Amino acid sequence: MRALIVYESLWGNTEGVARAIAEQLQTAMSVDVVDADAAPTNVDGFDLVLVGGPTHAFSMSRPSTRGNAVSQHGAPWAPARGIREWLAALEHAPHGTRAATFDTRVDRPRLPGSAARAAKQELHSLGFDIVAKQKTFRVHDYAGPLLDGELQRAAEWAKEIVRTVMAR
Repeated sequence: MRALIVYESLWGNTEGVARAIAEQLQTAMSVDVVDADAAPTNVDGFDLVLVGGPTHAFSMSRPSTRGNAVSQHGAPWAPARGIREWLAALEHAPHGTRAATFDTRVDRPRLPGSAARAAKQELHSLGFDIVAKQKTFRVHDYAGPLLDGELQRAAEWAKEIVRTVMAR
């Protein structure tokens, strides 16, 4: 089996979650981890696709919210293409391609909305077989760091995904 993890990360927190997930998945399959800027828009050859990004303005980031993160919240950089744009360019899934999504969000205040939920809906509309409920990982403030235990939660979630895809 082969997995692709596509992430968007401005401060490195979502990337850290993506890499923790990858480390666990690698116990059962080959894994490619790539940021959305460089991700392929054709996922032929991948059995599992995981997509993660930060929640901005109650959903997936946009160029304006990424720019705002840099200018108003001190993000060190903003990718030109986030998961929203990557998903818009993504080709339909080859039959049987499985997927799951995750996001990062500030712990306080607890705001509604989810980049992972929006990404899951996009993947579903592209024909992906969603194998797990979207997962949120919490960060302190905009820049983080991740709350204690979140990388372990990411690894546990990845174990659940492995069990699910291996059982099918």
